[in-house]
Amino acid sequence: MTAKLVVCPGCRSLNRVPEERLRDHPKCGACKAPLIDGHPVALGRDDFQLHVERNEIPLVVDFWAPWCGPCRVMAPVFERVAGEWRGQARFAKVDTEAEQDLAARYSIRSIPTLVIFRDGREIGRTAGAMDAASLDRWIRQGLARA
Repeated sequence: MTAKLVVCPGCRSLNRVPEERLRDHPKCGACKAPLIDGHPVALGRDDFQLHVERNEIPLVVDFWAPWCGPCRVMAPVFERVAGEWRGQARFAKVDTEAEQDLAARYSIRSIPTLVIFRDGREIGRTAGAMDAASLDRWIRQGLARA
C-alpha cells in the first residue's frame, strides 16, 4: 500500500493518504478540511511553493486574471475537469494580477497559461483557453510524458 503526501489547502498540513483512498474524499488530519474536493484551490505566494514541492500528486495550475475574457470562459471548464480528476491531481488557480511575483517567476507571458507540476518540477505548459476534452487530453499527455 503506497501513500502520497497531500498538502491541506486550508491549514497547509502535510497528510499521508493511501493511493487507493485519494478518491474517497480524504480529510486533513489536523483541521479536518477536505484534502481533495474536486475544486481548484486559489494559491498565492505564501503557499504556492509548498503545493508545488510537497504534493506527491500532480498539480495543474491555471495562471489567469479577472479582466481576461478567455480566462473567464476557461474557468468553468477548468472547474469541471478538476472534478473529473479528483484524487488524481490537485488543480489550482493563480491570479496573476494579485500575484505578479509568481507570474514573473514562472515567465507567464500570456493568460490563461496552464502548467503541470510533478515532483516539484514543471512537466507541461500551454497557453490559451481550451474546451474540456482538449484540457483532459493535454493533462493526460503531459503526465504520460513525465
